[in-house]
Amino acid sequence: MSSSIPQISRTLHNAARPSPVVAVLYQAIEPPIINGARKPRKPGGYQDSGADIAYTLRNHGVRVLTPATSPDPREQEGWCFPDTENGILSAVHQGATHLWANTILFSSHPLQASQSLPSASVSVVGQPPSLVESFDDKAYLNDQLRIHGTFTLPQSWLIRGSHDISAILNSIPRYPVVGKPVRGRGSHGVKVCHDRLELKGHVAALLDESPIVMVEEYLTGEEATITVMPPSVENPEHWSLPPITRFNHVDGIAPYNGAVAVTANSRAVTESEMQVLSYRSAMRQCEQVAKLIGATAPIRVDVRRFSEGSEFAIFDINMKPNMTGPGRPGREDQASLTGLAAAAIGWDYGTLLHKILDSAQLVDRFRAYSNPFASR
Repeated sequence: MSSSIPQISRTLHNAARPSPVVAVLYQAIEPPIINGARKPRKPGGYQDSGADIAYTLRNHGVRVLTPATSPDPREQEGWCFPDTENGILSAVHQGATHLWANTILFSSHPLQASQSLPSASVSVVGQPPSLVESFDDKAYLNDQLRIHGTFTLPQSWLIRGSHDISAILNSIPRYPVVGKPVRGRGSHGVKVCHDRLELKGHVAALLDESPIVMVEEYLTGEEATITVMPPSVENPEHWSLPPITRFNHVDGIAPYNGAVAVTANSRAVTESEMQVLSYRSAMRQCEQVAKLIGATAPIRVDVRRFSEGSEFAIFDINMKPNMTGPGRPGREDQASLTGLAAAAIGWDYGTLLHKILDSAQLVDRFRAYSNPFASR
């Protein structure tokens, strides 16, 4: 595998810097159409997890700015600033030194494009916008991983509306398979199809909202998810939290956490289970993915065994893992998959957020990211 790393500085904050003043951003901007596909906007724009982040950081001694003077911890509104240019600049003018980008980013986003943002003095927690725009495209990222590494991936097919769809469907050797959009959110549009007729109907429905559909062989074994943490002051390399194994699937697919709390269908792999080589091998591959693309915030990689007892294959890479967490009243069961993994090494939700905050990048370095595959 190539050792090339995206051209973004790894210079991180040191302990001598003043304590951060944090403003959390939520998704107020509709994502643009990129290569013909639009990533679905989450209802509420991630204000639920944004409120969790802001409330918990404040309770753990971090100065957090909020647009409302005294937001109600029982409500998600009032804790986060909109990710519009005006919202971002409002937070900065009120003294924010760190912007937590709990939103979907893209290359025309104000965090990348605004000329009014003081890029040399404000830091961002999140992925560079151009990284997200490139690698939220599952087909593009899978292609790059096949070219530039030795990653274990399922067999897949891409279908465009202009293609001879019948010929592609006829080339699929066995069922079931999974059909999904190339730019998805959660389990939106992801379906296990058990025969050609079912797949044909699902592909037709997906092509109504996206010009490209991905079809993958259905992996029948154990599913797990692995969070890879970004470089920070404490740890200069990408590294994995313990795997979380998934169960209680619905129609073969792990349900969206907004419908079923992850505590009801997920648990950390035990220390004794971790002795199985396939877990450690999957963790190393996930770390290599994060290193190869130059992730500056946590990514969550979903893996699944081809069959019971086989090796794991990477089938989905999430540039923005869900970051809900307990703390606010009524949110006791709102652990995220990343939160469960952090708890397995003794970190509570507040500690996890502090560790992520430590990975913040100055805006000028955040904007300097370049796609490592663009010039190849």
